[in-house]
Amino acid sequence: MQLACLQLCTGMDPDKNARQLERDIARAVAGGAQFVALPETCNFMARGRNGLRERLCAEDDDPVVQTLGAAARNHGIYILAGSVVVKSGDGRAANRSLMIGPEGNILARYDKIHLFDVTLETGETHRESANYRAGDHRETVLLPWGRLGLSICYDVRFAYLYRALAHDGADLISVPSAFTRPTGEAHWHVLLRARAIETGCFVFAPAQFGLHENGRETYGHSLIINPWGKVLAEARNQPNIDEAEIVSAEIDIALVGKVRQSIPALQHDRLDSVIDQLDRSKT
Repeated sequence: MQLACLQLCTGMDPDKNARQLERDIARAVAGGAQFVALPETCNFMARGRNGLRERLCAEDDDPVVQTLGAAARNHGIYILAGSVVVKSGDGRAANRSLMIGPEGNILARYDKIHLFDVTLETGETHRESANYRAGDHRETVLLPWGRLGLSICYDVRFAYLYRALAHDGADLISVPSAFTRPTGEAHWHVLLRARAIETGCFVFAPAQFGLHENGRETYGHSLIINPWGKVLAEARNQPNIDEAEIVSAEIDIALVGKVRQSIPALQHDRLDSVIDQLDRSKT
């Protein structure tokens, strides 16, 4: 299976973002991609709470979700909307990952469990919990090539979630992200390689990159990593807000079994008490 990750610099206008994604996905398909993965907050990145509320709508009404469904159907591919910001059941926002099948149907949904609240030394502040409702269960979905475990950005710091996804049968794990530059420079590569090594999974992390229209700066360096922790592909951080940078790699799921046989750490796990604290959910 050829997997392509799109590295974006998402703006504030969902309709404009949808048109760009349509073009970018077509480019990835022309390069042979059967599975196209997008970063976190790929439908829009708003400025402040008011900007979020102005753009927030139900999943079915979101122009990017509609465009991605049509693109998956038109190209006959699988598309991971790394995350879209949509209205949850209680009116707050949900940071939601959507796995879209080749008929344009949504195969799985995952709402980000761990919310990022921090004030950095630079004065930059993030308070996701002020505007978002956290998810309450993990999620996997069976694809033609293997089982995919879903996660989003800040989740990567919580190793037990990934261990649980591996015990749920995940062969691949997605980590769509919009990492800040300071944390990305310090931790991005080592965390993602660690999650791949400790689970024996392929890990892919399509990322946001650059100075966004809302003033936020993200780290980029989209990665595809094999179960041994080897980086198969990495974005070069080409600064282009009008066109995604595409990185791709061939995924051979057979490697998952080989790596887990050589280092059978999952078989020796003692984490049942932790794993059972998260609801099991398989599609």
